Amino acid sequence: MEKIKRIFAVLLTLVLLTGAAGCARLQSGIHDLHGSIIGNEYNIDIFDNTGIRTLRSHGKRIDIDNNVVEERSYASDTDEWYTTKTLSSVITITIDGRQLISCGDTCIFYDKRLSPEYEFYLDKIESDSSGILDSTLISGRVNSIKNAFGKPMVVVIKSQMGAPIYAFSGDKVYWEIQEDLPRFTKLMIDGKALYIHRANFQIIDKALLD
Repeated sequence: MEKIKRIFAVLLTLVLLTGAAGCARLQSGIHDLHGSIIGNEYNIDIFDNTGIRTLRSHGKRIDIDNNVVEERSYASDTDEWYTTKTLSSVITITIDGRQLISCGDTCIFYDKRLSPEYEFYLDKIESDSSGILDSTLISGRVNSIKNAFGKPMVVVIKSQMGAPIYAFSGDKVYWEIQEDLPRFTKLMIDGKALYIHRANFQIIDKALLD
């Protein structure tokens, strides 16, 4: 019986230690929300909400830091105010040692070996604000340039308001969420990386286009 009690005590201690470590990781995790985009040289294009490009840069080493702010909240059950840490909308982008601070814009980082097959924003279709969210307009544009895509899968990148920006195509396309880069999505197009921040995207089988 004493042996069982000792085993139980050891197991309980391990559980408590694991839980404490888990809580520590949870509490400190928000301080560690940063990541890097490294490997090849990348183009960095920044767009406003309507799909107008406002800046272009490039670099080999890109570090992203998500700025953390303190927010005051009220707990009605205890009738007390408390402070929590949360992500702001501001990100700090360091490109080969030089900083760029961005808030709210659409940011696209893509391998320089990966060229857009179509750049919608050059058509100035965003000038018709009533048509930005018109899905028929977007699909019509994509359908009209179907033959421009050389490979069977088409990736359309759009601004937050739905205005198409870029179209890429590839044989093998997939996406994944970047845990160390919050609000970022990574797409791989034939082995070349494309990262998007605050943007919408579609991956379309070319055969679905009219």
